[in-house]
Amino acid sequence: MDMAFDDYDMPVIINVKPEDQLDLNGEELEKEVPPRVLYPNNPRAAHNMTQFSYKERQYKRDDQVDQMVIHLQMDATILKKDSPEEIAQQEILKRKREEQEKRDAAEAVDVEIEAYEGEEARKNTLRNQFNFSERASQTYNEVQRYRVIATQPPKCNNFSEEVTQWFIYDAYMAEIEANSKKDDGKEKEKKPAVEEPKKKASESDPIYSDAMKLSIKLMERMVNQNAENEIYHDFKYWEDKSDEFRTEGDGTLLPLWRFASEKVKRKQVTSIRWNPKYTDLFAVGFGSYDFMRQGSGCICCYSLKNTRYPEYVFNTDAGVCSLDWHPTRPALLAVGLYDGTVLVYDVRARTKKSIYASTIRTNKHTDPVWEVRWNAKEETGTLSFYSISADGRVSTWLLMKDKLESEELMALKLISDGAGAASNGGGNGEEEDTGLSGLAGGLCFDFHKENQDLFLIGTEEGRIHKCSKSFSGQYLDTYEGHSMAVYTVRWNDFHPNIFISSSADWTVKLWDHTVKSCVMSFDLAQQVGDVAWSPYSSTVFAAITSDGLVHCYDLHVNRNERICCQKVVKKAKLTHVAFNESEPVIIVGDDRGGVNSLKLSPNLRVAQMAGSNKEEQVKNMENLLEMVKDNVE
Repeated sequence: MDMAFDDYDMPVIINVKPEDQLDLNGEELEKEVPPRVLYPNNPRAAHNMTQFSYKERQYKRDDQVDQMVIHLQMDATILKKDSPEEIAQQEILKRKREEQEKRDAAEAVDVEIEAYEGEEARKNTLRNQFNFSERASQTYNEVQRYRVIATQPPKCNNFSEEVTQWFIYDAYMAEIEANSKKDDGKEKEKKPAVEEPKKKASESDPIYSDAMKLSIKLMERMVNQNAENEIYHDFKYWEDKSDEFRTEGDGTLLPLWRFASEKVKRKQVTSIRWNPKYTDLFAVGFGSYDFMRQGSGCICCYSLKNTRYPEYVFNTDAGVCSLDWHPTRPALLAVGLYDGTVLVYDVRARTKKSIYASTIRTNKHTDPVWEVRWNAKEETGTLSFYSISADGRVSTWLLMKDKLESEELMALKLISDGAGAASNGGGNGEEEDTGLSGLAGGLCFDFHKENQDLFLIGTEEGRIHKCSKSFSGQYLDTYEGHSMAVYTVRWNDFHPNIFISSSADWTVKLWDHTVKSCVMSFDLAQQVGDVAWSPYSSTVFAAITSDGLVHCYDLHVNRNERICCQKVVKKAKLTHVAFNESEPVIIVGDDRGGVNSLKLSPNLRVAQMAGSNKEEQVKNMENLLEMVKDNVE
């Protein structure tokens, strides 16, 4: 555009046409041109971001992409005078000045000075130049300081290094060699040089050190979990969607791992116990129920973190019959053997020997110890546990300083059929003379969850006796319903009156200890080896039979039919079952030295996880008892 000025200094506008301007006709000029819109899209932003959704258990695409790219950002330190921020700041400063003036006026002191002769009296208002005040009326006001201003910031250094398995291995080896040199120096000072070559190969070698053993154990767990990654994913995330459409409450059991070892391949699983503190650890006792095939026993402590090899292994002279972890000291393990010996192991000890063992001098049992149980109450401050044996005695074992001391809690007297019927019917029957008939063989016992003085005993004759520590000379009550040996009795974890029993007569019976006869009976058509209550629900229990089946019942859902029945092993007999208290997992042992872990299906898990409210679980059991009573009437 060129500008020219005439005589009157008026500007003249001359339009210059660009060279590349298009010549458009009338129709083209009237035609509307679509506007061009600029979108704030970052061409370098990724559009295929995926994240794992823990709610839906799958990877999902994330379409929300941050399109803004900040190239430079700086917070200003100056304000424009006419801006609202400056006006607000000036008001704050003005308010502070007014508050300071008010404080100065309040602290001012009026002083009157008497005039001397020849001088006029004068009055002057002065500040307290000596800053005098009464000690009891004013406190010292500290000056507020910020830590970031009063101190210097710490020095920061950036450090980066590449780490691989070889660097970690070299670091461990360097530390082990340094520690071994220190130990060698101490040994040279204390012992002569003649003895050094004998112990150098075993003690100074870093390969046999404790640090190397720990490193190898952790590495073994990592390799095992990587090799069985699919099973661990099933253990954590598996849910059978087909269970959602089942209306009858049927469920399934997902096989996870089978724990086995070559050392116990020909032995039977005689006891299983989960650790009360470390919920991934459980102990398994191995022995034999056959009288003609007795030999040495073994105890293996397995962990779900390493399913290939046991964490701890203890060998015993006789077959193991029972196990129990201490409820508050998870390292102590009580063991009962087939020859009547009771042992106590500390899994933390480096030696594989027991720390306590009963002997003939301490009045040990003469027959197999079928069950041991720690004393939950420690009134005297001394650790103790109970044991029941086929010799007819229930004993208490005290862990003294250097030995075990036993006390006989009860002798299981035999009851004749007439005496038992009379006791149940309220007659005048008398017990037989124990000197002539002997004692009844005890197979199992369980202490009440709330009243530790009350406990149940199952015998070889098929009777269940209710006993008390305060009345050790007689039975409080006797329950007759089984026709063969009672293998298991267990109190309910929620309802104080209910207990369950399993027997060799193919039945599982539900009892109320205030009633003589059983409340419910379940015929499983095979010998029942063990039964266990669920720790989450008052109406759920699992039983195992000799044909390799696991039976799960939820009496709140169905009183007559089982909600799950699944075969675990083909050519073996199941011997014991146990629930995990924190995970929906059960473990079952068989007579071929194996332990199978099974995960409950979602509908079984829902039935168990509903047991968080104890009052609700007690109410469910009360409703069940009322319904059964109405049906009987």
